[in-house]
Amino acid sequence: MSSYDYDLFVIGGGSGGVRGARVAASLGKKVAIAEEYRYGGTCVIRGCVPKKLFVYASQFHEHFEDAAGFGWAVGESSFDWKKLVAAKDVEIARLEGLYKKGLAGANAEILETRAELVDAHTVRLLKTGQTVTAKTIVIATGGRPNPHAALPGHELCISSNEAFHLEELPKSILIAGGGYIAVEFANIFHGLGVETTLIYRGAEILSRFDEDLRRGLHEAMAAKGIRILCHDTLQKVSKGEDGLILETLNNGTLQAGVVMLALGRDPNTEGLGLEAAGVAVDERGAVIVDEYSRTNVENIYALGDVTNRVQLTPVAIHEAMCFIETEYKNNPTRPDYELIPTAVFSQPEIGTVGLSEEEAGKRFPELEVYRAQFRPLKATLSGRAERMIMKLIVDAASRKVVGAHILGHDAGEMAQLLGVTLKAGCTKDDFDRTMALHPTAAEELVTMYAPSYRIRDGKRI
Repeated sequence: MSSYDYDLFVIGGGSGGVRGARVAASLGKKVAIAEEYRYGGTCVIRGCVPKKLFVYASQFHEHFEDAAGFGWAVGESSFDWKKLVAAKDVEIARLEGLYKKGLAGANAEILETRAELVDAHTVRLLKTGQTVTAKTIVIATGGRPNPHAALPGHELCISSNEAFHLEELPKSILIAGGGYIAVEFANIFHGLGVETTLIYRGAEILSRFDEDLRRGLHEAMAAKGIRILCHDTLQKVSKGEDGLILETLNNGTLQAGVVMLALGRDPNTEGLGLEAAGVAVDERGAVIVDEYSRTNVENIYALGDVTNRVQLTPVAIHEAMCFIETEYKNNPTRPDYELIPTAVFSQPEIGTVGLSEEEAGKRFPELEVYRAQFRPLKATLSGRAERMIMKLIVDAASRKVVGAHILGHDAGEMAQLLGVTLKAGCTKDDFDRTMALHPTAAEELVTMYAPSYRIRDGKRI
């Protein structure tokens, strides 16, 4: 009989923690999981899911406009922010209930309290002060928005967390940052009728994405009326008579009703008791793990954003399943981070998998790049000037497709399926042999027969 209270104790009720706890419990292990806020974590409660619901809401004004080109007469429309927030809250509560139901159904013990490590096998439950012991511990506490505390007036700003709960929709907003969170919220607020400015220190939004898609999205956003200020940063935020006054490095003084900081996320490890347990962290506070998600303390693992590896929900879930294989099925399994499909739910949308042209140029001596830019069929009657971009990056020696990138409607859906294709190691010849499905935008992926240009030793030829 075990000398511990639990076989497994999980700290953090997000996607990775819940999956690990639920599956371990279903294998007959005695499991407890503790969450101090709400079950579901960043993704369900204050991330992917509510964000996507807001994305849908923000698209309707364009749908109404497009309808006229197809013969529809749409009457006067109006938008109710509070109604959207209330509907979103109902759905999030439903999903949180499903997470708890799954845990309960597997006989995992659900604890609604903050939990902190006392030592390598002991956890303190702050709500009651009780301490419990576990043979194995998993840290899955996720991350939180960086508050950018060095910015004077940062306390007057919001993060993506608060953006989901604003009591009123502002007339204007300035969003600091150029990553996918900043870009997505810029499109959301603009789509809901808010005067929107994006300020970013870099030369172009969405670093690490393919350059063509970055430029294409920037142009599309600017054409819609989103103001994008690159090569610039916020220097100070202060209260004015009518909103907030913003001092910038290169664009003088600006005003906005709300300022949102989307300047990265930090691992959620502060005050967790890691030092007492002997768990090592890096300079950013992220838990250091090996290739099997094990910390330097043999019986303690860490999953998801708290490790600052790849900050995506499906990755945390995948890491949890690898942990189960390693710890409970005698099958040591390393998470596979190659060819992760990624989407930016901007307007237009980005879907991508594999290497960008720039990254591939550093890895392969010669590339073939297939690129198509076109006006989608729907835009011919709607009158929109938006264009789609599709790119395939091909290693010339092996003919293997090493990158696929799409800018346009439903790009994320296409990227998911392209993820299977690239994971299978398909070549450009496989794409060429595949019959096109007409009329679709995706048919361009299998009808680009001649390379648009080649890259040799990192240079276009």
